[in-house]
Amino acid sequence: MNVVKPIKSVDDLVKAGLVAPADRVALEEVAARYAVALTPAISKLIDRAYPDDPIARQFVPDAAELTIAPEERADPIGDHAHSPVEGIVHRYPDRVLLKAVHICPVYCRFCFRREMVGPQGLGTLDAAAMQAAFDYIRSHEEIWEVILTGGDPLVLSPRRLREIMEALAGIAHVKIVRFHTRVPVVDPERIDAALIAALKVSGKTVYVALHANHPRELTPEARAACARLVDAGIAMVSQSVLLKGVNDDPDVLAKLMKAFVEIRVKPYYLHHPDLAPGTGHFRVTIEEGQEIVAALRGRISGLCQPAYILDIPGGHGKAVVSGSAIRATGDGCYSVTDYRGNEHSYPPTD
Repeated sequence: MNVVKPIKSVDDLVKAGLVAPADRVALEEVAARYAVALTPAISKLIDRAYPDDPIARQFVPDAAELTIAPEERADPIGDHAHSPVEGIVHRYPDRVLLKAVHICPVYCRFCFRREMVGPQGLGTLDAAAMQAAFDYIRSHEEIWEVILTGGDPLVLSPRRLREIMEALAGIAHVKIVRFHTRVPVVDPERIDAALIAALKVSGKTVYVALHANHPRELTPEARAACARLVDAGIAMVSQSVLLKGVNDDPDVLAKLMKAFVEIRVKPYYLHHPDLAPGTGHFRVTIEEGQEIVAALRGRISGLCQPAYILDIPGGHGKAVVSGSAIRATGDGCYSVTDYRGNEHSYPPTD
């Protein structure tokens, strides 16, 4: 039996027929800066005969990633500005991010944390750093929700996940634990009984936020993985990014959102692409995004409607990209109002 291995280098991509040998030199430069990884499930899903395949566009490196726009930044949503201790981001009063790991099973080419994740990234929190993170959560009684992100927290072993959940179980004011992940889509077999059991502890409500951007990602195997989670009593919501050449079409987006609802995953956020370095070829304009999302109204059920949101650069939180939250100020610039009522320029002027 042939064992299909993960793809982790440009050489692997060439051997798998995903990039042309002539592109090797330029892509090696990309890979030297930003991590590359595709799981067998994703590699199998790519249509090699279709040069504009939307799955390939998300995971196969592109020389366009070497073009850095002036407004792009290494920390586009201001994680570092709101990190009181290593591994914690405390941007909103009642919730924190816990970034236990900075490794992913796949590396999205549009990732807003692309300067922090990967084998050369910030790494996994050691025992002392993890304890300091738990101490911070324990000392802030306003923290109601802990969101495990990174990196992808579901790359951790069931044993490590269980240790995290047991530590959180001992913090009474934490009621909700949320996991942000791509694993059910990109490595669905990983969602097994041991992993699911590790996510469940007494006194905590667990949510899994699934990141998927195109309906083809929701394969029978991915749907079965989601079913295992939901059947075990774990609620699921979705996260998607509005990406040029992937899902910037109302029909594609409608199909994706309806597929989420069909598999009991509630559409939650549709992110406007962040200003991460080398990702300009993925970004639609605010107006284009608003038109696409407006076209969903009346086309799909209210159950299927995501919130179209923008993370305001600088760490000022999310704004819904509609109504009075955002207004054009001319020359492709906008004023965005955060949840505190403060206005910010987009793109940033500093």
